[in-house]
Amino acid sequence: MWRELRPIGRHADSGGYRRFAWTGADAECRAWFEEQATSRGLTYELDRNGNQWAWLGDPVAGDAVVTGSHLDSVPDGGAFDGPLGVVSSFAALDELRGRGAEFTRPLAIVNFGDEEGARFGLACVGSRLTAGQLTVEQAHRLTGGDGVTLPQAMAAAGYDADAIGPDPERLARIGAFVELHVEQGRALDLSGDRVGIASAIWPHGRWRFDFRGEANHAGTTRLVDRRDPMLSYAETVLAARREAQLAGAVATFGKIAVEPNGVNAIPSLVRGWLDSRAADQATLDTVVTGVEKEAREYAEAHGVDLDIVRESFTPVVEFDHALRDELARVLGKTGEDTHLTVPVLGTGAGHDAGILSGSIPTAMLFVRNPTGVSHSPAEFAAEDDCVAGVTALADVLEGLACR
Repeated sequence: MWRELRPIGRHADSGGYRRFAWTGADAECRAWFEEQATSRGLTYELDRNGNQWAWLGDPVAGDAVVTGSHLDSVPDGGAFDGPLGVVSSFAALDELRGRGAEFTRPLAIVNFGDEEGARFGLACVGSRLTAGQLTVEQAHRLTGGDGVTLPQAMAAAGYDADAIGPDPERLARIGAFVELHVEQGRALDLSGDRVGIASAIWPHGRWRFDFRGEANHAGTTRLVDRRDPMLSYAETVLAARREAQLAGAVATFGKIAVEPNGVNAIPSLVRGWLDSRAADQATLDTVVTGVEKEAREYAEAHGVDLDIVRESFTPVVEFDHALRDELARVLGKTGEDTHLTVPVLGTGAGHDAGILSGSIPTAMLFVRNPTGVSHSPAEFAAEDDCVAGVTALADVLEGLACR
């Protein structure tokens, strides 16, 4: 499976992946998923929001066990974020069939669409639509950097954007969702464990800062006569680092747009996007409030106008305690023979499991990432750790869906 996925959407120069929603690379990933499903005799479905499902058994009873993740990527992303969960889900099913497991509950594997939000700027679009956390009107307004809207992109890929929307009937089929993911950090590497269980997802959000000044000639405009929004933006980037460091949180300006974007032109507009995350809501509020306050002070000092827009926000997600405890019980029992320990970890990264947690019981497994790097070609998980993840997921699915 890895060999088949490896070349899809991989950029020759960076070595990273560019698997963006509703593009050719995305279509190839979707075709791969459908082939994996049908080759195993699973019932393949494409839902109204473009999410792919592979079913074993009849989900009508409403107690299905679902696993999976996503196949899209951030710009020049790594090979494991998302695909590891999908590949491991198919491999875990193969493992259970090899064990001769008897399923007492329906099982499904899912590939959620546009999890990373690389094209339209909003993460977890497929799962948000399904859970009703993104309205049809909001989704239709999503626009990529190339000016193409989500409906236009879906239509170009052969899908009907008018069909998207909440899908409570589908969610009613599911009794539990377990997502396996490569760890986006080094906690498991530092503890020496191959697999961990997620406790919660930190609250996090994205804020857009629009600094508006005055375009002018870079060579003829005196420094004292300038209204340069780049200065205010640069000072705000440094302020975000200070505020996060003081609070024990994280804050990142990782995306910027400049107009007119000329080497010899003072900008008229600098638009930067802040991503901030913290272990609790109060800490996150402290960081973002502090950054906003300093940004306004810098803008005023340089004669620059500033608008701040919160583009997305996800509150803290506590994974279902009963399901989390069941995972720990299953893996702890396995560990009596294999010496597998199961630390419980928090994470600052958002996931489809977090979006769905408000509608159905969800849980997550993490696989060790020795580099601690994610959203980069350097992202990595060793083969024996991936196998440990498959075994752990198989054990969990057996405990939840088999006799």
